[in-house]
Amino acid sequence: MKEKNNVNYNYIFLFYDVKENRVNKVFKKCKKYLNHWQKSVFRGSILPSEIIELENELKKIIDEKEDFISIIKIVNFKTIGETTLGSIDKNTEDLFL
Repeated sequence: MKEKNNVNYNYIFLFYDVKENRVNKVFKKCKKYLNHWQKSVFRGSILPSEIIELENELKKIIDEKEDFISIIKIVNFKTIGETTLGSIDKNTEDLFL
């Protein structure tokens, strides 16, 4: 899904699947900005500038060839954007309910 440059998202869901040696760093970085929901899932209200900061900080931690982070950005229930960092497991279903 392509993002519009002028959209100010204010709530996100973040899901990650990263190698064990980077899990704690990713967890701590996400906890700085969002509420821990379950295992590798975070969600919460966030400023657009904080989304940019969070993405940039996570890019410094992960190995984009081995790790996967998905950020679902929501303005309201009619507008949703998604950013993916790293590679997705080829065996994973591409399904969003």
